[in-house]
Amino acid sequence: MQQLKNELTQNIPPALINFDSMPDSAYIRLPVIKALYGVSSATIWRNVKNGAIPKPSKLSERCTAWNVGQVRADLAAKAV
Repeated sequence: MQQLKNELTQNIPPALINFDSMPDSAYIRLPVIKALYGVSSATIWRNVKNGAIPKPSKLSERCTAWNVGQVRADLAAKAV
C-alpha cells in the first residue's frame, strides 16, 4: 500500500501535498498553481492578466511565485 502511495505522489510537487499546512506567508510556484486551479500555464497567465487569479510576486529576476494566503482567499471566494 505504501508503495502505491509513493508511486501516486511521485510526480506531485511537495508544495501541493503540503499546501494545507503551509503558512499564509509562504509562496508557491507555477506547477502548484496549475494543479490547484486545474488549468494549463497559458490559462493561468491569461487569468492573471484579466484579474481572475491573484498576481504573482517577482521574488528574483528568474523566480515568480504566488502568495499562499492570497491563493487560499481566491480559491475560497470561488468555492462559494
